[in-house]
Amino acid sequence: MSRPLATLAGFGAVMLWALLALFTALTGDVPPLQLLAMCFAIGGGLGLLAGVRRRGWRAWRQPWPVWAVGVGGLFGYHLLYVLALRAAPPVEASLIAYLWPLLIVLFATMATGERLRAHHVAGAVLGLLGAGLIVTGGRVPDLSADHAAGYAIALAAAFVWAGYSVLSRRLQRVRTDAVTGFCLATSLLATIAHLALEPTVAPRGTEWLAILGLGLGPVGLAFFLWDVGVKRGDLPVLGAASYAAPLLSTLVLIGAGQAEASWVVGAACILITGGAVLAAKDLMRRR
Repeated sequence: MSRPLATLAGFGAVMLWALLALFTALTGDVPPLQLLAMCFAIGGGLGLLAGVRRRGWRAWRQPWPVWAVGVGGLFGYHLLYVLALRAAPPVEASLIAYLWPLLIVLFATMATGERLRAHHVAGAVLGLLGAGLIVTGGRVPDLSADHAAGYAIALAAAFVWAGYSVLSRRLQRVRTDAVTGFCLATSLLATIAHLALEPTVAPRGTEWLAILGLGLGPVGLAFFLWDVGVKRGDLPVLGAASYAAPLLSTLVLIGAGQAEASWVVGAACILITGGAVLAAKDLMRRR
């Protein structure tokens, strides 16, 4: 697969993550870890079905460091993010956790050996500013020392996802079918964490459809596309373009009548789009 096409696949994951907020809102009172366990089970099941003909389960035969990267990335990030939301205000915790695209841009040279250029960093910073507008609603975040532990957990989540994405680049020989095993293992660990930390809530009616949508898309196919993107695509471009997720998510919520348009959305659109174009300058020139 060519580099531009792989980068496009990675951005496909970002577009699927834009549906995360809407579908999650439609799941009602299902606790987050229970929701993760159910959705990753669906995503893993999707991978099993898709890989039947080529016997995709054979890609699960990997040394333990590969499993540590895969399961540590998927389960570690989501667990830390849930814990951060419990220990700190959601807006501030989300803003800190969303440092991962910038970290991917900064860490990309460690995985690819390519030169990190100024426009890559500038594009990522513009994206961060745009994402910050979306997450905070345009207000200055109140970072209280009382929630320092929650902020630290959110920062750890950002490092975990960035680390997973960048280290995956070094595992190019590992077939994407291995993500199926990572999803199923994550579902198992999320189930254990759910039983230890949360009450169980039975979904009702349309909540099942929202859970199915999450498992098939944002918490399913998206991780397979992301694996292709980070292994064979342009990492700095993907990092900067990932800031489109909160913007696209907000636009989806507006379209569904769950949020209202504002100057914040317009300004974020300009910043994130401009940042992505700036970061992708080299890729578009080669194309």
